[in-house]
Amino acid sequence: MQARDAIGASGAIGTSPPRSLEAPSRRYGEKAIQGLLALCAIVSVATTTAIVVSLLIPTLSFFSEVPVGDFLFGTDWAPTFAPASFGVLPVVVGTLSTTLWGMLVAVPVGLLSAIYLSEYARPGVRRVVKPVIEVLAGIPTVAIGIFALIALSPAIGKVLPFMVKVPPFSAGVAGIAIGLMIVPIIASISDDAMRAVPGGLREAAYALGATRMKVATRVVFPAAISGVVASVVLATSRAIGETMVVLLAAGASPNLSLDPGSSVQTMTAFIGTTATGDIATGTITYDTIFAVGTLLFAMTLVMNVVAIRLVRRYREVYE
Repeated sequence: MQARDAIGASGAIGTSPPRSLEAPSRRYGEKAIQGLLALCAIVSVATTTAIVVSLLIPTLSFFSEVPVGDFLFGTDWAPTFAPASFGVLPVVVGTLSTTLWGMLVAVPVGLLSAIYLSEYARPGVRRVVKPVIEVLAGIPTVAIGIFALIALSPAIGKVLPFMVKVPPFSAGVAGIAIGLMIVPIIASISDDAMRAVPGGLREAAYALGATRMKVATRVVFPAAISGVVASVVLATSRAIGETMVVLLAAGASPNLSLDPGSSVQTMTAFIGTTATGDIATGTITYDTIFAVGTLLFAMTLVMNVVAIRLVRRYREVYE
C-alpha cells in the first residue's frame, strides 16, 4: 500500500515532481522594463484624459450661452462677426465634403496598390515601389497644400474643360490633395493584411483553377477584410483631422454644399484660422474653438468605435 501511494503521489516509480521553469525571483532589469512599460501606458491614458478635460471645460461654458440645438443644426456660421451666429452645420458639411472627395481618390488607389504589391509585384519591384508610395506620408502637409493650390487646381481646369471655371479654392481640389496624402496609409496597412493571409488559401484556389485576379479579389481580399477596414478608417480619421491642406486649398467660406467646385470651410480650418492668440480668453468666440474641437473629437471617436466593432465582427483568425 505504501509503494502504491508513493506511485500515485509522484506519478511514476523513482521520479520526482516536475520543477518549475520560472526563476526563483524576478531580475531587476525585468522589473525596470515592466515599470517603464506601465509608465508609458499611464502617460498615454493621462494625456488622453487631459485632452478631453481641456476640451470639455470651455465647451460647457460655450453651451451655457448657446443652445445645443442651435449649434448642431443651425445653418448660419459666423462666430466672429456681430451679430454672431453659431450654426456649425456648414463647417461640418465642409469637413465631410473634403473627406468624401479625398476618400474617393484614396480608397481605390490605395487598395489597388495594395493588391499589386501583395499579389503581383516581384520582390525586387516591391522593394522599390512600396517605399516610394510611403514617401507621400513623409511630405509635409503644407507642401501638399501649396501643391494643390499652385499646380493641382490649374491642372484640373485643363483636364475638365467643360467646367466654366475652376476656383482656386474648392473642396474638390483639397479632397484630391488629401486623397493623395493618405494613399500610403491604406496601401501599406492593406498590403500587410493581405500578406498575412496564409499561403495555403492561395494554393488551394490556384489548385482549383482560379486566376490570379480571382485569388486576389475573392480569396485574399475577403480574408484580409478586417485589416482593410482598419486602414480605411485610419485614413478617414486622418482626412477629417487634416488642417494645412484644407486651410490652403479649400477656402474659408462656410457653404452648406457638397459641390466639389465650391469653396468650403472645414472644422480644422476654422480652428487653425481662429486660434491665433488674438482672441481674449473667456469670450464666446474663444469657447467656440473648443466646442468645434469637441465635436470633431466626438465624430472621430464614434467612427473609430464603429470601425472596431466591424473589425471584430469580420476578423479572420488563422492557426
